[in-house]
Amino acid sequence: MFSILFCKLPIQKFIGQELNYMNLILLAKKYSIYKFRNGSVLPGWVYTSEFYSITRTLEEISVVALQTDFFSDDFICNKDWRIIKVAGTLDFSLVGIIADLSSVFKKKNISIFTISTYDTDYILVKQKDINAGIQALTENGYTISSEILKASD
Repeated sequence: MFSILFCKLPIQKFIGQELNYMNLILLAKKYSIYKFRNGSVLPGWVYTSEFYSITRTLEEISVVALQTDFFSDDFICNKDWRIIKVAGTLDFSLVGIIADLSSVFKKKNISIFTISTYDTDYILVKQKDINAGIQALTENGYTISSEILKASD
């Protein structure tokens, strides 16, 4: 299995690494989770997404990328996901970040999809649940800021 993640977003660093994961950033756009048949050639629009993650297993290729209106027999798609990014760079010695975050969503019966990278973690939440999720996170001591869209977006 291999995974590729690309993010054009700026990396932020915070003092006090142990509390770093309490600062979250809500990315501005909607994303989709795509499933391609193993061996598929991925379309070019995947690679133009500001954030994308590609994971290949023996059974499938999963892609998280900006939501599009493209349809094809080559993939299935689950739409309307928002991404919450754990701000800053996390040290590998930190334990339980995903567990802590997912427990907040579990208490509210909100389904999530997670992606971890070398630097940080990302939580995907359905658009219909994002307000309840943000409220639950705030009630549990997390701070959430929103990504600012550029004029061209």
